[in-house]
Amino acid sequence: MKRFLLVTLLIALTLTACAPKAEESAAAVLKVADKTYTPDDLKSLGETQADFQGITYVGVPLTVLLQDAGIDPTAVTVVKAVASDGFTANYESTLFSREDTLVAYATVDGPLGEEDGSFRMVLPDQEGKMNPRDLVEIIAIP
Repeated sequence: MKRFLLVTLLIALTLTACAPKAEESAAAVLKVADKTYTPDDLKSLGETQADFQGITYVGVPLTVLLQDAGIDPTAVTVVKAVASDGFTANYESTLFSREDTLVAYATVDGPLGEEDGSFRMVLPDQEGKMNPRDLVEIIAIP
């Protein structure tokens, strides 16, 4: 009986190891108002570059993204960037309306690194905490 259980357990473990892996997660998305964006969606909005801490990021200006989501940037007083871990950064209009304030989806050398996630805010000349990584949502506050 013990031998039967041992053989059954070995077969079960072998079958489990050979089973195809489920996809780890759905495609990365960024929520802005009632719309969601993938990195490819952002690419379709245009491309610009900005430097932060010696890295050149590729992305879309935040104001362009807000407009595409149906938000008038001139009617917004604060933009809140929300990271996957719950960290938030708030930007007044003097920051979020700058042409070099980006929602990055890549670097000039390729995709964002694992530590950056799929999306990253890039505000050149601002301290690190103003450039959150692994963005999941952007909230416009009137």
